[in-house]
Amino acid sequence: MFEKIVSYASRQLEISAEEITRDTTFESLGVDSLDIVEMTIDFEAELGVELDLEGQQITTFGELADYIEEKLN
Repeated sequence: MFEKIVSYASRQLEISAEEITRDTTFESLGVDSLDIVEMTIDFEAELGVELDLEGQQITTFGELADYIEEKLN
């Protein structure tokens, strides 16, 4: 899942995938809340799962990957 998120983020944000690690924060790459909402909607559609990030403390790409994997299981 992490690799899928990195691939998506590098395309959408036009940054190198090598810049993104599990510990990379959204803030450090200038990802704002609108970007996160758009990413979430796209993953919901692709994976067929509801991802409710409201109230979640997800600040890194690794945390997002873990959250999505948990929702898929």
